[in-house]
Amino acid sequence: MTKAVIMAAGKGTRMLPLTKTTPKVLIKINNKPFLHYVIENLKKAGFTEFGIIAGYLKEQIYDFIDKNNINAKIIEQTEQKGTGHAVMRAKSFCKDEDFIVLGGDNLFSVKDLKAINKEDDFCYAVGKEMQKDLSKYGVFVIENDILKKIEEKPEIPPSNIINIGLYKFTSDIWEALDQIKLSPREEYELTDAITILAKKGKVKVLKLKDYWLDLGCKEDIPKVEAFLKKDN
Repeated sequence: MTKAVIMAAGKGTRMLPLTKTTPKVLIKINNKPFLHYVIENLKKAGFTEFGIIAGYLKEQIYDFIDKNNINAKIIEQTEQKGTGHAVMRAKSFCKDEDFIVLGGDNLFSVKDLKAINKEDDFCYAVGKEMQKDLSKYGVFVIENDILKKIEEKPEIPPSNIINIGLYKFTSDIWEALDQIKLSPREEYELTDAITILAKKGKVKVLKLKDYWLDLGCKEDIPKVEAFLKKDN
């Protein structure tokens, strides 16, 4: 498996005013765009083909790819209709091959990216063990490492494993994406398609082994910078 789909189309409103003129994934971290670190870790883990879902200020992402000579295809999502819609846009890029999906504002370790590169017929979702604030996340319902469903922001969490947005998909995902409907927030949710596959016993859960850095809001920038300085 060599293909990785990176979702990078959103407006990044929690990063304003930085994202007024810059896509969230290109915000500088230690003087380099965050997307640089995402792609470098993917390369180190053995991924060589990148499909980048771009929308907001997409011209800057085209420039980043060109200037850095990255083997990537920009997949335009002109309307931000959710993560399910974003992945569906990548169907012609992925074809019938297995691939991974992650957000361009999330950095995973090389170790965890290698761990999800599974050559089997299952889809995979990576989860992180959390002891508090579980109601802020989607939480996995798991039975013998098989995902049963994802409960979004539950008042009473069914487990202590949260969804962190790193997935491996087989071509089964395309049929599941065809079946999902608009969510209450008027978006096509990737997690709804994953739940369809989970009900058929086709999704396994992997636990995060190393690190996950989420560039969610401005307050995350100094924490991410400090971690990457230490890690390097």
